[in-house]
Amino acid sequence: MELRDYLRILHRNWILILALTILGGAGAYGYSLVQTPTYEASTQLYVSVRSDSSGVSELAQGTNFARQAVVSFVDVVDSALVLDRVIDDLDLDTTAQQLARSIDASSPTNSVIISIRVSDANAERSADIANSVGTNFANVVVNQLEKPDGNAASLVKVETIEPALVPVTPAAPHTLLNVVLGIIIGLALGLGIAILRSILDTRIHSLHDIEAATEAPVLGGIALDPDAKKRPLIVHADPRNPRAESFRSLRTNLQFIDVDGSSRSFVVSSAGPGEGKSTTTANLAIALAETGARVALVDGDLRLPRVADYMGIEGGVGLTDVLIGRAELVDVLQQWGTGKLFVLPSGRTPPNPSELLGSQSMQRTLEALADAFDYVLVDAPPLLLVTDAAVISRFTSGVLMVAASGTTKKPQLTAAVEKLNAIGSRLFGVIVTMLPSKGPDSYGYGAYSYSAPEESTTAGTRERRSRRERADEK
Repeated sequence: MELRDYLRILHRNWILILALTILGGAGAYGYSLVQTPTYEASTQLYVSVRSDSSGVSELAQGTNFARQAVVSFVDVVDSALVLDRVIDDLDLDTTAQQLARSIDASSPTNSVIISIRVSDANAERSADIANSVGTNFANVVVNQLEKPDGNAASLVKVETIEPALVPVTPAAPHTLLNVVLGIIIGLALGLGIAILRSILDTRIHSLHDIEAATEAPVLGGIALDPDAKKRPLIVHADPRNPRAESFRSLRTNLQFIDVDGSSRSFVVSSAGPGEGKSTTTANLAIALAETGARVALVDGDLRLPRVADYMGIEGGVGLTDVLIGRAELVDVLQQWGTGKLFVLPSGRTPPNPSELLGSQSMQRTLEALADAFDYVLVDAPPLLLVTDAAVISRFTSGVLMVAASGTTKKPQLTAAVEKLNAIGSRLFGVIVTMLPSKGPDSYGYGAYSYSAPEESTTAGTRERRSRRERADEK
């Protein structure tokens, strides 16, 4: 994936990422609050070996011995031999094994210093235990482990060089550190889920997804309208609506394709159902007729016809009657509106739609329409469900594919394109429907609603200016 793909993922999933980031920080903060504060106190002991001689070599040997001995002494610090005495001194209600878990003894390499760190829920007690461990450790080493036989004094000397002090602030939990780690984990989890969702989501969302499925250009994008079922013919019902303007932009792009072709008859289809192909075909036909072009809108979906209902005309007699010779084409074409748009409904549903649509009668009908009209738009069934659209496409200039953002899956679109390529049909381009008006997948058609009032005002100003000029001339 490219950088723009990651930016799109962030834009599309920023609420999820932000929520998990906040949840991670809040969870870490809550975890820190319920933890029992732990205090740490530490003391340091210095181990040395006395020598009867003050020579340099004897001192060096004593120092080396102390360094070697310290390695073993560290393991003695949390032994039962030392801790049992600590428990007795402080009257602790615990065992040596349990107390050893809160004690940590260490010594740097080649050093004669032993550091003892004690953790406890009580600050004063942690300091008392650390100091008691240091004192009893020194007694055990000097007076028991390293004491020569007889009355001779031990050559090993252990002194406290830094006694343990009562800690002021708890060493754990590290609330700030926990919150930072929680935020990082939440952010990483959010990013991971967002990227995984993007990888597993095979639906089409952007132009980049369409480019991955076909080399055909994107002819236009139609914004999502929740009220599309209530007013499917938006170009006629609300001409100044931004969605209506998107159909006019589609009309403009359609006028530039196949400029050298002798016929401009197109099959409008989709990969699957429910992608808005019928409403797109109807609105595009109205938009083309607005320019003064002669347009024929044919309902070629003989299985589930919609055009007659959308256009508000009688659909009982239509294309099927022409194909079986029951009616003449000129008798079933119905003019719609005051322009040059004529609609050919599907007629009655036949038992053999594919055979009728692939017949020579269908070819002659489409050729007659192409000779009589500037544009012929055929609303056909989805390509992947039945073969009707592929059959009709052989008699037209090519296919306009409708793909719904957030609904059509990339494998479906790829399969539909491959099906057209297999029969030699030409795919002129893709029309993306149901695009969100905002967000990373929007197509940017909202601004058209601002230009119409301005143009109207400008036109009115010009008209008033022209009237004043005519009045002055008189």
